[in-house]
Amino acid sequence: MNRRQMMQSVAGIGLGIVSPSVLFAKTLRKLQFPPLLDATDTQKFHLKAQAGKTRFGGSAATDTLGFNQAYLGPTLRLLTGVTTKAEVENTLDSPVSAHWHGLMVPGEADGGPHQSILPGQTWRIDLPLDQPPATAWYHSHVHGATARQVMYGLAGVLHVTDGRDDERGLPSSYGIDDLTLVLQDRQLDWRGRIKYNAGMHEAMNGFKGDTMLINGQIDTAAEVPRGLVRCRLVNGSNARIYNLSLSDGRPMHVVATDGGFLDQPLPLTKLTLAPGERYEVLIDFTNGNETVLMSDNISNSPMGGMMGGSGGGAGFAVLPFRIDRSLPARITKMPQHLNSDIPDLVGTDATVRRISLDMAMGMGMMMSRSGQQFSINGATFDQNSLNFTVAQNSVERWIVSADMMMHPFHIHGVRFQVKSENGQTPRAQNDGWKDTVLIDGTAELLMQFEKPALEMAPFMYHCHILEHEDGGMMGQFSVA
Repeated sequence: MNRRQMMQSVAGIGLGIVSPSVLFAKTLRKLQFPPLLDATDTQKFHLKAQAGKTRFGGSAATDTLGFNQAYLGPTLRLLTGVTTKAEVENTLDSPVSAHWHGLMVPGEADGGPHQSILPGQTWRIDLPLDQPPATAWYHSHVHGATARQVMYGLAGVLHVTDGRDDERGLPSSYGIDDLTLVLQDRQLDWRGRIKYNAGMHEAMNGFKGDTMLINGQIDTAAEVPRGLVRCRLVNGSNARIYNLSLSDGRPMHVVATDGGFLDQPLPLTKLTLAPGERYEVLIDFTNGNETVLMSDNISNSPMGGMMGGSGGGAGFAVLPFRIDRSLPARITKMPQHLNSDIPDLVGTDATVRRISLDMAMGMGMMMSRSGQQFSINGATFDQNSLNFTVAQNSVERWIVSADMMMHPFHIHGVRFQVKSENGQTPRAQNDGWKDTVLIDGTAELLMQFEKPALEMAPFMYHCHILEHEDGGMMGQFSVA
């Protein structure tokens, strides 16, 4: 047994070929879900960034970070239409932040690099929510430290709700037929400890692991009722892109993208999930058959492999689903309409803004104007310099391009509609409201800037490969 095989034997399934029959023959533990912190009644919550120890596999516990626990954080349930009071306490010895990725809030409440929380301090902020229900997430966003802090666990999931899921015919029993699934890949040593050393290779490609974690756990299966199951898929990986499917070919019915519900379920047999993206899908288990969530192994490296990237090849298992007939099957009929309100933005007179996600190769080859390897429009991120200002309530059309590799692109404080990809009709999965999209060539995005952001508390726009973001592939703008 070589070192890699040994590591995979003690550290989970590993990102290799595993057939569903072999997988179900393994001894798999029941998947656990993050604790639910329901703030819909109290309209307040407290998070504490803390250090911990977590045993993923092998003989040793590893150093980790989390909110209110050793690794990751609770699932926050927030009510739209009200203001929720948030407190984030930092008990670590370095600054952290809590960016509410997917919440439409003013710049001073966004939790980006300008809202860093020093050791021993507590950040108190109001979150006025007036957006449609959606699955969002939160994570630390301190510039230069985001990748490492998220790698070690400073992230969690947000459910924005209006309390009307039953009217829509959607599963809503947390941890039973409404499943929060945080997908992450990690590198673990032979004792099961996290390895993270972002050298030049990892910086260029983004850091990818060889072990799958779901909600911070390995070697698990989700136990589900014999009915419709709602899976809230969150890509919490630093760089890995998943191309998801079910092992028996059954469809996943997309009911929501980053920014909220679609008008009606969209059946897909393949679903791409880039870092930072969220999708809600319904899976039909009414026939009692079990299945495995799988992913293709997607190659994504500069210039088609010049950096010796992770490569493509055969797929790998993400999460098995097992039927538990003791669980109540509350919903067995696929909803027909979700009553979403997705207005068609009119961009006839929209300001056009071109965004180029730029990379430099190797030891300074093709450097940007700033002399850095990662930049946008040739300029690397400068926290003390504003890139531009937009008028509040204005509509803009952004043409975003990336020609060396695929980049997940995220804009803070706005939702957008994907109008075209490489001059063609967008992929079906990019319908509805988005705040993060995988740029593979060029994408045309249309958005309206409803939330204010002062110059001292601007919104970010950046690549969500976290090593690229930390390296400077990020900009900032105010809304006035």
